[in-house]
Amino acid sequence: MYKKVVKPVLDKILALMFVILFWWLYIVLAILVRVKLGSPILFAQERPGMIDPKTGKERIFKLYKFRTMTDERDENGNLLPDEKRLTKFGKFLRATSLDEIPEIPLNILFQGKNAMSVVGPRPQLVKDMVFMTDEQRKRHTVAPGITGLAQIKGRNSITWEEKVNWDIKYVDNISFITDLKIIIESVLVVFGRNGVTDGEHATALDYGDALLKEGKITKKEYEEKQELARQILEVER
Repeated sequence: MYKKVVKPVLDKILALMFVILFWWLYIVLAILVRVKLGSPILFAQERPGMIDPKTGKERIFKLYKFRTMTDERDENGNLLPDEKRLTKFGKFLRATSLDEIPEIPLNILFQGKNAMSVVGPRPQLVKDMVFMTDEQRKRHTVAPGITGLAQIKGRNSITWEEKVNWDIKYVDNISFITDLKIIIESVLVVFGRNGVTDGEHATALDYGDALLKEGKITKKEYEEKQELARQILEVER
């Protein structure tokens, strides 16, 4: 009852309350992003959401954030590495999770059928999803969230396997009390600015890159999965 009926209603109520209380914050941040990082103000990216029971595949939706990087490119027109495009202001937005707040109106209130929830597994990239096992993709049987169990257990400072295991544990134990605890602990994590990166890279490694680095997959397997991710995104576009 909570998962299917109560939780979606609470999501809308909490999202609406946040927007009413903090509408001014959206305006302030939008202006700062425009001045410091340029246009567009919002960054949109396709992410895998809940599995569609009709197709048995993840629904692909657009996730919206405030942008945190510049569009600086090299002499060949290729984007520079993340660590060179991620500005001090962008790092601040990520550390405080303020870059995530456009998801509240655009992905919870106004976009599609349960595109996102307040609490749930964080929506990863399509090129992360293709490296997950069937068991790991169990995390996609619920709506992805603004925050989740993995975020309060270490965020990006824990391994991919640990993140996914926490996500699956959440899926198996959804309840109002669990969600309430996660929301409260998420606020504490944000204020503590803990686990923003893995401690080695400016942004956390994609799942496939981590698996390749750890020698858990071959270069051929890596390239095949990356091609599959490109095909999935091409179909969606």
